[in-house]
Amino acid sequence: MADKVEFELVSPEKLLTSQPVDMVVVPGSEGDFGVLAGHSPMISTVRPGVIDVYEADRVVDRVFVAGGFAEVTETRCTVLAEEAIAVAEIDRGKVEQQIRDLSEDLEDAKSDDEKARVEAKIAIARAKLDATGATTH
Repeated sequence: MADKVEFELVSPEKLLTSQPVDMVVVPGSEGDFGVLAGHSPMISTVRPGVIDVYEADRVVDRVFVAGGFAEVTETRCTVLAEEAIAVAEIDRGKVEQQIRDLSEDLEDAKSDDEKARVEAKIAIARAKLDATGATTH
């Protein structure tokens, strides 16, 4: 197992997965980064996007995360996600309706702070929608 990295995905509710994988690609705030066994230690913020989990040279799992933090060591990659959902479980219709509803909320927003919160939710919903149309690497 020396060539594997332990991937852990944690949401506010629970530990979603803990498994040895060949590689995991995380949507970092500065760009996507791949983690293999022996990676240099680092901490990164995570932007809304898709985590790709690899076995050998193929993607075996795709998980949308709404943001969070990633901690990488030589043997482990732990992602603490604000929200996580398997890409296959995303309902495009529900997300499209959510975007329409949030757009109405944005029009009704009274303060800059309220507008910023709604815009952040819209950005996450759009990233979720993008994830459903993305092809695997």
